[in-house]
Amino acid sequence: MKSKEIAKDLFYVGVNDRQKSLFENLWPLPAGVSYNSYLMIDQKTALFDTVDICYADIFLKKIAALLDGRKLDYLIVNHMEPDHSGSIRMLKEQYPDLKIVGNAQTFKMLEGFHGIAEGLHEVKEGDTLDLGRRKLQFLMAPMVHWPEVMFTIDLTDHILFSADAFGTFGALSGNVIDTEMNADAFIQDSIRYYSNIVGKYGNPVQRALKKVKDFEISTICTLHGPVWRERIPEMLSLYERLSRYEAEDGVTIAYGSMYGNTEQMAEAIALSLSEHGVRNIAMHNTLKSHASYILSDIFRYRGLIIGSPTYSNQIYPDIESLLSKIEIREVKNRYFGCFGSFSWAGAAVKRMGAFAERMNWETVGAPVEQRQGTIAERFDDCWALGAAMAGKVAG
Repeated sequence: MKSKEIAKDLFYVGVNDRQKSLFENLWPLPAGVSYNSYLMIDQKTALFDTVDICYADIFLKKIAALLDGRKLDYLIVNHMEPDHSGSIRMLKEQYPDLKIVGNAQTFKMLEGFHGIAEGLHEVKEGDTLDLGRRKLQFLMAPMVHWPEVMFTIDLTDHILFSADAFGTFGALSGNVIDTEMNADAFIQDSIRYYSNIVGKYGNPVQRALKKVKDFEISTICTLHGPVWRERIPEMLSLYERLSRYEAEDGVTIAYGSMYGNTEQMAEAIALSLSEHGVRNIAMHNTLKSHASYILSDIFRYRGLIIGSPTYSNQIYPDIESLLSKIEIREVKNRYFGCFGSFSWAGAAVKRMGAFAERMNWETVGAPVEQRQGTIAERFDDCWALGAAMAGKVAG
C-alpha cells in the first residue's frame, strides 16, 4: 500500500469520504471531504491525528505498511472532534505502548469519548518533543474551533500541523499537495468551510494567527483538504480577513417567498444594484440555496439585503433560521437592508430591523414593505434601496 510522501519521512495517511452527504449532518458535501492524518518516521515515530471511525480499517493498514514492523511511539492529538479522533481506540489497541500527546483539555475529551486515561503525555504552550532529526513544538489554539485545539510545528522542516484551521470541504482526487493540483475550487470552498465551521470564533483565530506569524512556515498540513505549500500566503490572508469580518465589495440578497411577490421585490433590488455599479451580487432563494452557501457569501460580501414575507405575524421560517445562524456567528461590520410583503398585517420587516440593531449593523436605505401584490407601487422604493446599498459597496 503506497502513501504520499509530503516531506522527507513525512507521509500522508488520510482517507477520502465520498459517501457522506452532510458534514456534521448539517453542511452539504457535493465533492465529499477528506480526513487527513500524517505519519512522521524518525528515530521515534509520530502520527498526527486519526480519521473517522468509518475508515479506521483502511487507515490502520496504511500506517502498518509504512511502519513495516516498527512500533508507533506517539500520537499527536491536535483536535478531538470525532471525524479526527474516531479511530484512537482502535489505534491504541493495535499499538498498546503508544504515548498519546495532548493538552489537559484533550485528555478530558479523550476519556469522555474513548475511556482512555493512561499512556498520556501532556504538553503546554511552547513545550517541545524530540523525535530524533525533528523537533516538534506545541502551540495552544483554543476555540479554533473547539477548546482543546492545538497546533504542532515541526521546527526542523517548518511544517505546521494546523488541526481544522485552513481546512476545506472536498475530497482529494489523487493529488494531495496544492502544488500538484488546480486548488482554486478548494480555495473557494475554504470560505464556506470557515463561515460555517469556524466563523463564530474570529478573536481566537486572530490569536492563533499571531502565534503562527512568529515561525517560518513552509508547509501547512490541515485536517481537511489539500496540504498547502505555494498558496500559504493566500490562506493566511484569507483567515486574517475572515476572522476580522472584513469583506469584499458586493451584496448578498437572501429572500423567502411563498407566492412570488417578495421574489419580485428581490429582482427589482438586484437590478438596481447592477445599474448602480455593483458587480458582485449573490442572490439566494432560501428555499433553494442551502444556508451554508448563503453564509459563505455573507462572510464574503460587505452588503446584505434580506427579504421576508410575514408569516403568522413572524418572519418567514427559513429567513428566521438564517438570521439565527448569522447571529450565532456574530458577524460584524455589514451594511444591512431589508424588504418584505404581507397579505393583511405586516411584521417581518419590523422584526428584521430589530435583528440589525442586535447585530449593531448599519441599516442602509429605507426598508421596503408591500401589501399583497403591489410591486408596481413599491418598485421605486426597491430601486432606491438598491441604489443606497450600491452607494456603500460599489467601490
